[in-house]
Amino acid sequence: MFILLIFIGLVVIATVAFSKLKRQPISAFPEDWKPILKEHVLFYKKLSLPEQTIFQKRMMAFLSEVHIDGVSIEIEDLDKILIAASAVIPVFGFKEWYYNNLSGIILYPDTFNEDLEFSNKSEKRRILGMVGTGRYEKQMILSRKALRQAFLNDTDKHNTPVHEFVHLVDKMDGNTDGLPEHILGKDYIKPWQELMYKEMDAINKDKSDIRNYALTNEAEFFAVTSEYFFERPKLFKRKHPELYHILQQCFQQNPAKRK
Repeated sequence: MFILLIFIGLVVIATVAFSKLKRQPISAFPEDWKPILKEHVLFYKKLSLPEQTIFQKRMMAFLSEVHIDGVSIEIEDLDKILIAASAVIPVFGFKEWYYNNLSGIILYPDTFNEDLEFSNKSEKRRILGMVGTGRYEKQMILSRKALRQAFLNDTDKHNTPVHEFVHLVDKMDGNTDGLPEHILGKDYIKPWQELMYKEMDAINKDKSDIRNYALTNEAEFFAVTSEYFFERPKLFKRKHPELYHILQQCFQQNPAKRK
């Protein structure tokens, strides 16, 4: 445990130092990554060819800004591809985006606990992903298993890495509170709150197909519904048209229109 904490501490120091450097030149997208990206990321596969080129460039820009380290694992190309794609998906509708509140990602092989120790099956709190705070500010911690699982099933409504990047989008105004004023605008905040509490009540009464984790707090509601919006957009639009419309305004995307 002591060695693990030392490693994480060194990662944090390294990524903070990395973030202070001038923006690095953006490398060309590796040719051998293209079939991997298309095979694993349905969001990308549904884009037009010009959009796919933009998506690739945005991925490489992200990877030039954010340092990725593994705990007891070697970072593989697939890890980089899926992490970068997860970062781009929620902000693809914006012409330009930098995660100024993120400098590094720490990838665990599987779940972990609140002390950033490897978790075991007996623990009640087994974490798949989290945005760091305090000494881990500007860090994201992810489970590799959850990262890869997020892109294996195209029919569910879950995507752990996208969920965590939505938290970072939410946090751009300074608070992770489910009220993303930075991108939604003040005019939409009140309608969003009204819809949020209405849907929370429906979830609580078992009258909604949005998963119960959305009841945790407003920030988790925003992240959970955003997962659904990007993972199953057509179903989400049919089941929750008002929520879909406001998230469409929020992310400046209409994924349900893509074939």
